[in-house]
Amino acid sequence: MTAHNTAAIGEIADRILLPGDPLRAKYIAEHFLENAQCVNTVRSMLAYTGSYRDKRVSVMGTGMGMPSMGIYAHELMEIYQVKRLIRVGTCGSISERAALRDVVLAMGSCTDSSMNESRLPGIHYAPIADYSLLKAAQETAEAMGVNAQVGNVFTSDKFYNEHFDALMPRLRQYGVLAVDMETCELYTLAARFGAHALSILTVSDSLLSEEQCSTEERQTAFHSMMRIALEIL
Repeated sequence: MTAHNTAAIGEIADRILLPGDPLRAKYIAEHFLENAQCVNTVRSMLAYTGSYRDKRVSVMGTGMGMPSMGIYAHELMEIYQVKRLIRVGTCGSISERAALRDVVLAMGSCTDSSMNESRLPGIHYAPIADYSLLKAAQETAEAMGVNAQVGNVFTSDKFYNEHFDALMPRLRQYGVLAVDMETCELYTLAARFGAHALSILTVSDSLLSEEQCSTEERQTAFHSMMRIALEIL
């Protein structure tokens, strides 16, 4: 249907999980969904549709960064009419409140990207999570005994940023919990298309202690985050 997604209309469910890594999408499909079928392989950005507890659910990789998230999320909402989208990704903690492997529920997102400035000239738009999904995620995490922190995240345009050491204390002073590269764009597009979106993030790196998860853990070890997402999707 598009240059990036050849799934036919109807092959993608109206509710979807969005990991950045397409191999994590494959892992989720194989370990959490029933009767999952691959519906897209373009550019190796794998997408699958199956079911979870009688709900029809899709999962698709989005790549890294706001431009990549923007392509896939835009097409999913505009063309495939997806209405509920949950990013299940990783983040780097900059707060003592969010330890390695903790879950962060992103209430809102600030950013150094200029993408929203081009959409809304002269306005510093503040994209936020869907409240119903956020509330359900917090309640589900509590019921599961998962340590989930709710707060603001910083969506960065840069993975390598030589100025971040100076910026991090100021972000922390203003209550920012963690850094990712996609949440701001997902929340902005969900607002535009009238969809429900939430980012559920697992801390893969602590930028305070310099601890980090292994590559294998990043792909496979975030079961708590995935179960919360699937329960509320």
